[in-house]
Parts: sequence; C-alpha cells; structure tokens
Amino acid sequence: MTGFVNHATQDKQAAQTTQGALQGVKVIDLSRVLGGPYCTQALADHGAHVIKLEPPDGDETRGWGPPFYGDTAWYFAGVNRNKQGIAVDLSRDEGRAILWRLLEDADVLVENFKPGTLARWGMDYERDLCERFPKLIHCAVSGFGPDGPLGGLPGYDAAIQAMTGLMSVNGERDGPATRVGLPVVDMVTGLNALAGILLALAERAKSGRGQSIDIALYDCGVSLLHPHLPNYFGSGRTPQRSGNAHPNITPYDSYRTASAPIFLAVGNDRQFAKLCAHLGAPELADDPRYADNRSRCAHREPLKAALESLLATHDCEPLAQALINSGVPCGPVQSVDVVARHPHTVHRGMVIEMGEYRGTASPIKLSRTPATYRNAPPSLGADTRDVLDALGIDAATQQRLFEAGVLKGDMVDS
Repeated sequence: MTGFVNHATQDKQAAQTTQGALQGVKVIDLSRVLGGPYCTQALADHGAHVIKLEPPDGDETRGWGPPFYGDTAWYFAGVNRNKQGIAVDLSRDEGRAILWRLLEDADVLVENFKPGTLARWGMDYERDLCERFPKLIHCAVSGFGPDGPLGGLPGYDAAIQAMTGLMSVNGERDGPATRVGLPVVDMVTGLNALAGILLALAERAKSGRGQSIDIALYDCGVSLLHPHLPNYFGSGRTPQRSGNAHPNITPYDSYRTASAPIFLAVGNDRQFAKLCAHLGAPELADDPRYADNRSRCAHREPLKAALESLLATHDCEPLAQALINSGVPCGPVQSVDVVARHPHTVHRGMVIEMGEYRGTASPIKLSRTPATYRNAPPSLGADTRDVLDALGIDAATQQRLFEAGVLKGDMVDS
C-alpha cells in the first residue's frame, strides 16, 4: 500500500447514495500539489464524482513528509479525500486515450499543467476540447497565466508570496519580510478555482455551454493585498510591516498579559469603551487621544503602553473569555494542537475521522445538502481497475497497459 485505503475493498454504498449539492457532477482532476486538489476536494465533499489522475510516480506531495502514513505523506491526505484515484501516464498516446474516454461524460476538467502542455497533447480547450465537448468546463490553474511578461513560468506558493508583496507586509516592523506560515496563496487559488467552477456551472444551466477558467496564483496573491493596495492607492505610500498590528485599526494587535498574549480585535468605539470599562479604566475611552479610531491610530504607542499596564494584572484565558462574552472581539493566541481538540472545533464538526484518516472538515455548512465524507484519500492507483471497468475497457487491454507501464494500480501483479 502507498496510501490510506484501497477503494476496491470499501463499501461503495455510501458514495452511491450521497445527496450532495453537486451530486451528478463528474470532475476529472489532473491537478497536483495544493491549489487544484484543494478545489477538487471541496467539490467532492459536496457530492461531485471526482476522478483524480496521477502520473505513475504519483502526485509529488505523496512524498512531502514527515509525517507519513505508510508511504504517503499526510500533506497529500489533507486535500485528496472523497476522490477515486487512478495512475496513468498522460505523456503517452495510450494514456491520453483513457483521458479522452473519461471526458466523454465529464462536466469539469481541472488541471495545473504548465501552460501549453494540453495543447501539445492535442487537447487545447479552444481548439480541441470545446468543439468535441461543448458543455465541458475547463479550469486551468497556473503560476502566472498563459501569457504576459511572466506567462507560462512555474509558480509555487512561497515564491508568489514574495513576488506579490505579501511577504513585504508580513513580519515585525524592524524585521525581515516573512512568509505567511501557511500556503495561503495556494489555498485561496483553490477557493477561487472553486468559485469559478460554480459560476461556470450556474451559467451553463442557462446557456448550455461550457467555458474555460483561467486561475493564476499570481492574480490570487495580488487579490489578497487588502487593505494594503487600497491604502497605497489612497496615500501613495508603500505599505510597511507592522507585526501583529493592523495598519488601519487600533487597538488591533497582540498584547502582553500576566500569562500568555491576548489578541484584541477592537473594531469600533463601542467595543473600545467596553474594553476600557472591563479593565477598570473607562477614562481611556474619554481621552481625546483615543476618542475614535483615527485618533487611536495617531497615538498607537501610548495606547498600547496604557493597555498593557492594565492587562498585566490579568491572566489571558479568563480575560479573553470575559471580554468576548461582553462583546469585545479577542482571543488567546492558541497553538494548532489546542485548536484541534478545542470544544468548539469539535462542536462545529471541523475534524473528521474515517478509520486511521483524520482530516479538516468542510467549513461550508449547507442545511439540506451538507458535505459528506465517504472515502479517505486513495492510495496510488487504488481505483485504476474500477474506473477502467466502468469505461468498458476489457481486462486484457488493461493488463497490457499495466505491463507497458501506462497504468499503475494497487491490485495489479505485473
């Protein structure tokens, strides 16, 4: 085994009876790494039938560990549940022939090849796919898009964070530019791909026609620069790093207490007055220096000093609970392990378990057609035979393709 589960040994009934919002939508997933798979997992969670095609060596994130489950990294597991998985060499004519068959009744094709790859394979959207499959929605995820000064170049999350200015505004005021501590560009790219696909499906319901969607990591990185781009447009000044402090709001920062730091996210004058009253210093809210957000931003340092002097007599956890209960947005700065077992995380159903697989649940809560969790991420090629059987490809042909290295699967002795 090279992954979590062999689907051939699983009970298929749950998948067959799923009534998700996207039930009946067939998605062919050619994407790897994070942005594309994050998108297609969201589609799968909500009922789409997603078939993930990997090269015979697998999605490279299968090796992005530790930690590992068997030979597969938990990184891969985080974005590939609820999918059927087949391993096929698309660089070969026989492999692409299988892809053509899969596309015959597909609704969506998601890929993140280097721009121009599909065209070289005779599968360009405008030239080839659109004519043959007029209802197909094609979503291309790339680093920089297909053209322009950077068109066609490869892109990874951290490099895009650097190039789009995200790093320039992240970090301490007197420290170096710092990568955001999670792959935020990849994940937002996946969400934008999801939104684009849902928009295209809604439009197709009216027109009967598919279309191509161009999603670039670079564009998505630029789109995240709020409020820094609006501030630049309005002032002409280049935004700078400010640590945990918000460039437009005060107090909106982490503050020392008698124990752990607390993050105060005070967004209006009413909340500020409640904070001051709770800390036993209502006069701060009446001080002209702190009367409104504009004034507070002009006097950040003395306000932070005054607040930390008051906070020094409070422990973080009970203070945070009391403040948020009184209507002041705030929270303790918690570690990932604490979040994973937090009672509210459990209450909201944000951690799911299927056997030895644990994953982050969908944050999209639909009242009638909620997300469902049917299959753990597939081991490499786990469903190759099942998918080819469904296409009507006979066993002898399948075995020939396995032996030739065009296909790979767990159930094959070759």
